[in-house]
Amino acid sequence: WNTAVYTVLYVPLHLITALLAALLLNTKARGIKTYRVIFYIPSIMPAVATAFLWMWIFNPNYGLANGLLDLVGLPPQKWLFDETLAKPSFVLMALWGLGSAMIVFLAGLQGVDPVLYEAADIDGANTWVKFWRITLPMLTPVLFFNLIIGIIGSFQVFTTAYIATNGGPNNATLFYVLYIYNQGWKFAKMGYASALAWVLFVIVLLLTLVQFKMANRWV
Repeated sequence: WNTAVYTVLYVPLHLITALLAALLLNTKARGIKTYRVIFYIPSIMPAVATAFLWMWIFNPNYGLANGLLDLVGLPPQKWLFDETLAKPSFVLMALWGLGSAMIVFLAGLQGVDPVLYEAADIDGANTWVKFWRITLPMLTPVLFFNLIIGIIGSFQVFTTAYIATNGGPNNATLFYVLYIYNQGWKFAKMGYASALAWVLFVIVLLLTLVQFKMANRWV
């Protein structure tokens, strides 16, 4: 259940934020290469370093997140130590590493034929119409790829949960792979852990096959 909720929250937000970042960086503005590097760097940071960084940001006593809330007059939150906010906090942590999906979207945007936009300009299309009728349809193969990779990745969240909360509070962040790890290495139930891993493989395989089946309707 924890993993399913995380997937439902993370995957759509991941695709939207990565696409928006790619749209912002798909320009010929001065210094754009530097901004692209800045956006991409978090996605290649070691998972352990990322976990410790966000543990500081979400620290209830001196974290940056509560500091920002205090600036706008909002009450402090417990973040990773709150059962309700723990999974949304992990989603925010994961969204920080949107660089890989952003690069794929950016490549897709640069592959769209400029002639299509020129024809739309002649026809009097505005920015929204060009995005909805040209950009998004031409990006559907890239969107499909990022969707598949995002779903698979969301079912494998482990390092940040293991380091930051170890499944707490009250098992609110006990994700599936962390549960497999605990059963195999903490409780020495290797057979059960292996069975759980096969179940995870079957779930991911079925979801991927469903996406490939549905892709004919929208890609």
